[in-house]
Amino acid sequence: MVPDEEKIIEVQKNSGSATTSVKTSKLVATGDSNRPFSCTLRFSNADALREVVGELGNHLKAIGNVLNVAIAQRGGEVTVLGEEEAVKRSAALLSQFESIASTGYNLTARDVEQSARLLLHESDANLVELFGDTIHIGVGNRRIHPRTLNQRVYLNAIRKHDLVFGVGPAGTGKTYLAVAMALGALFRNEVKRIIISRPAVEAGEKLGFLPGDMVDKVDPYLRPMYDALYDLVDGDRVNRLLDKGTIEVAPIAFMRGRTLADAFVILDEAQNTTREQMKMFLTRLGMSSRAVVTGDPSQIDLPRGQHSGLVDAVNVLSGVEGVEMTHFTAVDVVRHPLVARIIRAYAQAEKGPNER
Repeated sequence: MVPDEEKIIEVQKNSGSATTSVKTSKLVATGDSNRPFSCTLRFSNADALREVVGELGNHLKAIGNVLNVAIAQRGGEVTVLGEEEAVKRSAALLSQFESIASTGYNLTARDVEQSARLLLHESDANLVELFGDTIHIGVGNRRIHPRTLNQRVYLNAIRKHDLVFGVGPAGTGKTYLAVAMALGALFRNEVKRIIISRPAVEAGEKLGFLPGDMVDKVDPYLRPMYDALYDLVDGDRVNRLLDKGTIEVAPIAFMRGRTLADAFVILDEAQNTTREQMKMFLTRLGMSSRAVVTGDPSQIDLPRGQHSGLVDAVNVLSGVEGVEMTHFTAVDVVRHPLVARIIRAYAQAEKGPNER
């Protein structure tokens, strides 16, 4: 019998519409200076427990590594040992995972590690709502959902506003989520086409002469956009949509003189647009269209002395009705965990001596 049982849902408030059958003991002092507190969670849903634990306990190991706790499973019970705050966060995380797994969701190693890192920075993060905020693309059974709180803010902004800026470091999902939202809008017949653009600017090196016609020359700059499309939708279907012009991937220079009506338009790598290019792009929007602009002001590859259109637009358009800004940080990086540490290190190094 677990002493002093109480619903873990009382510890982690706002768990969304899902319920949990997990019960936990109150924190107990262990007398061990290395692992001074412990609590035990009892799972009544065996299927959910298997999903939470992971194959060979890999999910528990990942949580332990991120939150610096020791986790052990015995039957339907999971015991967490560590510092007080770490144990509380781990217990809340395990309880929320049980609620998510009980809906039939299959937790992946990436889900587990990213969620643990989120709770490390945002102790009151509601993972049940986060995982429940699914992007409905309309093809297959794949579920795309935000992995950080800022990603969820970003998605809600795209749903509610005609022009959204996603600004922040690489690896935060700005472009990928925008493409997913665009595909969902297309397949729900909310728009008639998708137009994805980016400036054809070399990243710090001169590529020299590129063979082929105009399409061949600009294609290397646009390849990341194709990668996102092929990752989200079957390749044959993407090719058909590209051939029909329903999806168009083109450099920003091709946008001049056009009116983009009934379209979902994405401008990627916008930090490498000039002020003139950004103004030209934003004024292309026609009726029943929406646009998402993404970029990282720390990775500007424009010639020295040329001002970034993204930085300028964020300053000029902040507060304008119908325009929404979402700012991402290293906490939102969903690539390899090392990427977030690299971004923070560079940001620190770029500060002046008096700012460190």
